[in-house]
Amino acid sequence: MQIRHQTVAANGIRLHVAEAGEGPAVLLCHGFPEAWHSWRHQMAALAEAGYRAIAPDMRGYGGTEAPAAAADYSILHLVGDMVGLLDALQLDQAVIAGHDWGAPVAWNAALLRPDRFRAVAGLSVPYAPRGPVSPFGMLRRAGRHRFYQIYFQAPGVADNELRRDPLVTLRRTFHTLSGDVPEAQRWNPDLPEGGFLASLVEPPALPAWLPEAELALYADTFRRTGFRGGLNWYRNIERNWELMAPFAGARIRVPGLFVAGRRDPVLGWAGRAVEALPQSVPDLRGTVLIESAGHWVQQEAAAEVNAALVEFLKGL
Repeated sequence: MQIRHQTVAANGIRLHVAEAGEGPAVLLCHGFPEAWHSWRHQMAALAEAGYRAIAPDMRGYGGTEAPAAAADYSILHLVGDMVGLLDALQLDQAVIAGHDWGAPVAWNAALLRPDRFRAVAGLSVPYAPRGPVSPFGMLRRAGRHRFYQIYFQAPGVADNELRRDPLVTLRRTFHTLSGDVPEAQRWNPDLPEGGFLASLVEPPALPAWLPEAELALYADTFRRTGFRGGLNWYRNIERNWELMAPFAGARIRVPGLFVAGRRDPVLGWAGRAVEALPQSVPDLRGTVLIESAGHWVQQEAAAEVNAALVEFLKGL
């Protein structure tokens, strides 16, 4: 598979973009802490199936620009980047897919601009319409003051912790949130006093789905960029809730697909949103839960994810 790389101007920043194949466009939005190449298996499968796979480094990541102000990472900026990317590539429409933090970008892109995003696939994180209480308000009411998203709020704290040794950070993060970790070591998002890394376990060996060369590529990327850009997405969670007030309870009207690993710890607190998907995404074409996979589903279970995506695309 030949990967084409370019940098384009979109929504006021420079976006690094990787592409493969020709045909109808499929835009792939990665999550935290990843990069465009988390979609490497899907890009190959989509290109082979006759699609143009487009995987940017998202705002603040990899070869894409990272604005200094945390406020420049709101959901409206992130969706705006994807609209701007379509404009830069002279594309009228695309199907959009997102994993982890990329999933809210994809879901909201489909919600806000159904004229540009004709269908949506969310991986690992389901669509959840804006509710009456802010996300952190709900956490604090429940006494969950050590929830990892709250820990990520203070500028410089998690940034410095994660950047101290990116290879260790990424190796432990990928392992502990994967389907490979033993049940007794499953990740708890309510962090101990030691911080984020203290919530993770060291793998006895790298899993087959994460070759050493791929892990090294991730580590080299974050060694260069640090984690501030990705952490700034978390620092807009409350702002996003405020900005999306006009869309409280809104449903996504374009065709949708949800894919996740059954061993994904995110399902522990997002299970209700998964159950509600037929109501919040009325044209939901399927919910695919992969038994052995954890959070990094498109890397852990590439063949199953590829099959689900291609079947969804061919049914549009």
